[in-house]
Amino acid sequence: MCGLCGCSGSERDHHEHHEDANLLHTHHHDAGELVAIEQEILAKNHEFVEINRRTFLNNKITAINLMSSPGSGKTTLLAKAIADLKHRLDIAVVVGDQQTNYDAEKIKASGGEAIQINTGKVCHLDAHMVGHAVENLSLKNYSLLVIENVGNLVCPALFDLGEAYKVVILSVTEGDNKPLKYPEMFRKADLLLLTKTDLLPYVDFDINRCIADVKKINPKVNVLPVSATTGEGLDKWYEWLEAIQVNNG
Repeated sequence: MCGLCGCSGSERDHHEHHEDANLLHTHHHDAGELVAIEQEILAKNHEFVEINRRTFLNNKITAINLMSSPGSGKTTLLAKAIADLKHRLDIAVVVGDQQTNYDAEKIKASGGEAIQINTGKVCHLDAHMVGHAVENLSLKNYSLLVIENVGNLVCPALFDLGEAYKVVILSVTEGDNKPLKYPEMFRKADLLLLTKTDLLPYVDFDINRCIADVKKINPKVNVLPVSATTGEGLDKWYEWLEAIQVNNG
């Protein structure tokens, strides 16, 4: 997105569906034009946000926007949740990556249904992409839709997808200063999952300082330390998922 993040839509490619690039713009502009373009892009995205929200509401499904940097453990954590909760929750997944369908295949191997979006050079999902993707899902069969965004701590925070909740994942291997360096994403989070806590003895990560910094940015956010390896905190994460499903119904 030239006005918002510098990504280009010229090579955007989707494995399981195709769409136009009407939310993208690739020319250079002065500051005044740039602001106008940004406003137009976000306004256009908002139109699709409202469509998605109506779709989710009509199908009685709770949508989550799952965001993080690459390698934080999004897919691993999500695949484990799907396997562990298969008799308690019906979860569908939309997976965003610039290339490959590795993550969607991992979700399917865990027993979940997944639709892959390949964004090419684009570093985030937008509401239009998600709207097309969910056309390939039988939403009435699910109570929870997880949208696994492209790995990026900046741009995904700017684009609402029509979700009910934003969940941010931060792994302890990334450093405890990320909330202060990339505050927008953490400011918008409803839940923060601190992942890979089994590695805390081996990395320089002050978990108490990290949580304190997050609370300065977003006092209301719920923070859960978790590990897909040891199982630490997963019960709380699963309880949260079940609670938002009930609240939506």
